Amino acid sequence: MDLTNQIILVGSAVLLVSMLVGVLSNRIGAPLLLVFLLIGMLLGEQGPGGIAFDDVQTAHLFGSLALAIILFDGGLATPIKHFRVGLRPALSLATLGVAITATITGLFAAWWLGLNWLEGLLLGAIVGSTDAAAVFSLLRARGLELKQRVGATLEIESGSNDPMAVFLTIALIELIIGGGDQGFGLVMLTEFARQMGLGALIGLAGGFALTALINRLAMAAGLHPLAVMAGGLTLFGLTAVLGGSGFLAIYLAGLVIGNRPLESTQNIKRFHDGIARLSQIGMFLMLGLLVTPSHLLPVAGDALLFAAVLILLARPLAVWLCLLPFRFTWREQAFIGWVGLRGAVPIILALFPLLAGIEHAAMYFNIVFFVVLVSLLVQGWTVAGLARALGLEVPPTSHVVQRVELDIPGQQELELVGYRLAADAPVLLERRAPHLPAGVRPVAVVRERQLIDAGDLGDLRGGDYLYLMAEARALPGLDHLFVAPPVPERLTERAFFGDFVLDGEAQLGAVSTVYGMAIDPADRDLTLDALIRRSLNQHPVVGDRLELGRMALVVREVEGDRVTKVGLKLGSDD
Repeated sequence: MDLTNQIILVGSAVLLVSMLVGVLSNRIGAPLLLVFLLIGMLLGEQGPGGIAFDDVQTAHLFGSLALAIILFDGGLATPIKHFRVGLRPALSLATLGVAITATITGLFAAWWLGLNWLEGLLLGAIVGSTDAAAVFSLLRARGLELKQRVGATLEIESGSNDPMAVFLTIALIELIIGGGDQGFGLVMLTEFARQMGLGALIGLAGGFALTALINRLAMAAGLHPLAVMAGGLTLFGLTAVLGGSGFLAIYLAGLVIGNRPLESTQNIKRFHDGIARLSQIGMFLMLGLLVTPSHLLPVAGDALLFAAVLILLARPLAVWLCLLPFRFTWREQAFIGWVGLRGAVPIILALFPLLAGIEHAAMYFNIVFFVVLVSLLVQGWTVAGLARALGLEVPPTSHVVQRVELDIPGQQELELVGYRLAADAPVLLERRAPHLPAGVRPVAVVRERQLIDAGDLGDLRGGDYLYLMAEARALPGLDHLFVAPPVPERLTERAFFGDFVLDGEAQLGAVSTVYGMAIDPADRDLTLDALIRRSLNQHPVVGDRLELGRMALVVREVEGDRVTKVGLKLGSDD
């Protein structure tokens, strides 16, 4: 009994300290995953903790379970609207990009380490997938918001490239065990069709079925999140048992569930956000425990060179080739190429050769662990600065003080939004009743702990708490009215979008007459929306720019495929 109590005490204390250290790491800009890995190493047999842990089977079990939960949460939290701008480039990166990265790094490993070509490709496949979730946690901690095209591409890629890396790893292990006699092309094609086909079929069908089941079952609200998690893990296990990609299945199931009307949807999403964070902490602590630090030193030189090839050659080349058809700017390509951050998945995949008894498996694990450390240190610590340097930030779109999404059947987009009005809030500086966006109704004003009638909002004062019922699409407009955002000068609306706001349907000829633009006479009848979309040849996003001599048109608002508001910057020299 004493041992049980001690285990509970130590385990909970480690978890609490990890969370507190995680908060500190955000403040200093350190990659959170690196912090948890280092804590695990300190707790290990060669650290002050002295905990001996070398159970590869258990590590694989809990690592796979944690990864499945993290991918499920990623699917739940990904808005389907992001697919409009990021799906095709992300799928290209998640399939062809992983294959190109694995091939380049694998052939280098085979040459440098003296392995046969299948063994080298296996090492390349293990490090093939990225962990953009770590990137987004860093960006959020530093208060950065990326252009939607870049952010959506990275977000979708991070959730969909893990199955490709798993597929390549398993197929190559089968080839190595079989002596390479089965036929490389046939094994790859068969394995790909089975894993991806079953994963996509069961994931999508299971997502719709699970949504319908949850909506029809009468159960306590607190059980909905557990039922959804159990259903998602059931789909993961079923797909894996049948030989498909369980990781793809559970990600797609989460994507379907997160974008369908669902009972207790906010409880479900909040629960899974918390359990995914807990899974991430536990997984990295465990992986830190599993590694033996002294075993990393003999492979340090080879691993550093391998990491350099991966970071500086393989990933950027794969990104350039995959994004060629999609007309990403060189700045966007450079950032996506650098943000090929390696995280938990390569370390989990490095356990597969150990379980299969592959020769050199221990060397694979140590090299991969070292590569992940280098990636987190070098790429993780520089990603925020690079986003700023490349000009890929956009002004933050949400600064709400309180935000509660109302779980009303058939009205999933309604939210109760609360603001505490500062003395410099835009609505107070204008000294008149605000013109609320469509789909917004005032609910209440709380002043000095007294509930007063919202009325026409003409008597708002600094320190008031204002509550409104709003549709989700109206939130950015409300933020502009009621919040004075603490953003750097370069991201203020005037500095970023320019001094003038133009309608997307304004004709270029009329704009050129007023502001003295030099334009092609054949373009006079074009609207600003048509001109920008023609120039981009892809879906426009907030922050896209079109240079017209010493002026620039900056996309300010987008609805569907149309640019509805455009900022005009005079004297642009970018």
